[in-house]
Amino acid sequence: MKKALLAISAFALPVFAFAATAQSFNTLLVKFNSILNAIIPFIIAIAVVFFIWGVFQYMIAGDEDKKKEAKGMILYGIIGIFVMVSVYGLVNILVRTLDLENSIIPGTIPTVPTRANNSGASNTQLGA
Repeated sequence: MKKALLAISAFALPVFAFAATAQSFNTLLVKFNSILNAIIPFIIAIAVVFFIWGVFQYMIAGDEDKKKEAKGMILYGIIGIFVMVSVYGLVNILVRTLDLENSIIPGTIPTVPTRANNSGASNTQLGA
């Protein structure tokens, strides 16, 4: 239990350190998105290799026990591929929904244009 807690904290502490220096929640999400976009293709590739290895093991298996084990590998490979493609899709849906593209410049604060007040003068110029 202590080893698992130590391993989890070793991965979690850098995330908390980054969160302390992040300028906003938006930049944190953009950074998380870029990390996921770099990692997910490798994990999908691992799941595909695991699936192909299961198919290979099934083809060369001689007895039923090895075939049953290979079927399990094939099933877990398919589940892994499905889960990772689903996660990739959900992350991209969230990125597009929340408009979290990598075009955000750290340190800049987006402003919302306002409507003209009753005197005809506007607080900010729309379209400028």
